[in-house]
Amino acid sequence: MNRHALLCRNILEQPQITQRELAQVMDISLGTANGLVKECMEKGLVEVLEDGYYQVTSAGMAFLEQYRVDGAVIIAAGFGSRFVPLTFETPKGLLEVFGERMIERQIRQLHEAGIRDITIVVGYLKEKFDYLIDKYQVNLLYNHEYSVKNTLATLYHARRLFLGRNMYLLSSDNWMRENMYHTYECGSWYSSVFQKGDTSEWCLSFNKKGKILGVTVGGRDSWVMYGPVFLRKEWSEWFFPVLEAYYSLPGTEQLYWEHVYLDLMDGTAQKRLLDNKIATLCNTPVKQFGPDMKQLDLYINRQSEHQVYEFENLEELRLFDPKYQNHSDNAALELVAEVLHVPESEICNIRCLKSGMTNNSFLFSAGGKPYICRIPGAGTELLINRRQEASVYEAVKPLNITEHVIYFNGENGYKISEYYEGARSSDAQNWMDVALCMKLLKQVHQSGIQVEHSFDIRERINFYEMLCRDHGGIPFEDYPQVKEHMNQLMDALDQRNRPKTLSHIDSVADNFLFLPDGSLRLIDWEYAGMCDPLIDVAMCSIYSYYSKDQIDRLCELYLEHTPNQEELLTIYSYVALGGFLWALWAVYKSHAGEEFGEYTLIMYRYAKKYYVEIQKLLP
Repeated sequence: MNRHALLCRNILEQPQITQRELAQVMDISLGTANGLVKECMEKGLVEVLEDGYYQVTSAGMAFLEQYRVDGAVIIAAGFGSRFVPLTFETPKGLLEVFGERMIERQIRQLHEAGIRDITIVVGYLKEKFDYLIDKYQVNLLYNHEYSVKNTLATLYHARRLFLGRNMYLLSSDNWMRENMYHTYECGSWYSSVFQKGDTSEWCLSFNKKGKILGVTVGGRDSWVMYGPVFLRKEWSEWFFPVLEAYYSLPGTEQLYWEHVYLDLMDGTAQKRLLDNKIATLCNTPVKQFGPDMKQLDLYINRQSEHQVYEFENLEELRLFDPKYQNHSDNAALELVAEVLHVPESEICNIRCLKSGMTNNSFLFSAGGKPYICRIPGAGTELLINRRQEASVYEAVKPLNITEHVIYFNGENGYKISEYYEGARSSDAQNWMDVALCMKLLKQVHQSGIQVEHSFDIRERINFYEMLCRDHGGIPFEDYPQVKEHMNQLMDALDQRNRPKTLSHIDSVADNFLFLPDGSLRLIDWEYAGMCDPLIDVAMCSIYSYYSKDQIDRLCELYLEHTPNQEELLTIYSYVALGGFLWALWAVYKSHAGEEFGEYTLIMYRYAKKYYVEIQKLLP
């Protein structure tokens, strides 16, 4: 940290500042401040005016120029799971605190310091940030790995913005009471606040000049890493080649960028890169990395209490901004409050249960009882008829086998149900579990319950195919041939004219719940309708990624006998068709911005493989 530059900056920002005030703002003794003033005057950086106040000279202004801040990068890519349900609709950085969005407050504060070159790294709900380009002339940088990697990868994608430039590194969800940004910054630093008692934050040790000497994860009564960061170009020149090399290391996907700094501090980085034989990826010789490198000196920027805030969850935000106690402007919380007849402030212990393939769900407590609220995902209205789902729940009530639904809206699909403490999902590899699940499915199939709608797999395949073609196409090279094979299977099923019963369709192991009292529940009936009951056996198989031997075993468990040829042909047909259907579904969802990794490939392989298995069974 260059103290001469820091003194010049403070004089420039406060033209009538006294030596005593300089000492206070620089956190140094009055004697040290006096000595610095003398040194700056001797260097021609500062002069004394007739009124006794100081002034930065033209030479001082030229000296300060190397410390001018070039811009800022604001990280805003993450989901913010601890702020559900608010973040199902709005990225965390766009939440308001006292009527002002957190990211806009930071942009405004940066502008006040003359910093206009601002890039926001976006990911989740990236489109929500577009208006900031027009309002504040910021830039957006998309991080396509936001959902699977941590901030190490975020900084990797933004790395070029730091090279050769003095830059702030900020988080969109920080809130600073007073503006702590400056036109000039005189050394690399990390903001810090003092936390009393035990803390899981990253705790700092530092010397009398504020240079950080060590970092430990967790501690007690400590200054911790908290809030904004400033990185001088010399610092970035050494740091980012190491971060770039770390990005290539296996097992670093969930690391924060600060992990790289921590490893550099204790010498771990040198060993880790050499052991993985990728040291040559760094432009800077790895042998020079170590805890005593002056190039990577980072200073603590101690902030006073109530200056920097990183809200950990919605309940912390409620304590800070009373608006969120009973008027969150969030549809899900307003609905819960209305249905359960409680103020929003009594909806607590909120946590994300699922940001899922079709729905978003969160767990919460109200009146001392736990509940789940389901929010249909974006575009779900094209895929699921919620009125039909509501009719299924009503029809199966006499069986007492579903979750206890408190509220269901057949228009928009919002659902509130009881949460079963101590319940567990079925284990698809535990055949005792599987046998009980098949018994429950059979109970549904043999109940005689009917609904007015059917699950027509041909209609669904053609519908998903249309959606894919309308939203980006179908990527499989052999799709026409595979589609023809699927048509053959559907034609053969039509000729068999098999009976239809109420079928669940989504018979994944996670939808079977074993309650603490030993009873079993089957939840999430959104695809249910009248269909061949053997489709549920097939769907259970492919959702569990079963092998052929496992599928055959499942058939015997459900049928309670060795399947005959027609039964085996039927189940294999539904395995193939189910795989084909869900592969198309996943392709469409990927066009809509959701990616499911290898799921698409696995489902498509079921379609192709079990068409071949069926051919082996035919005469």
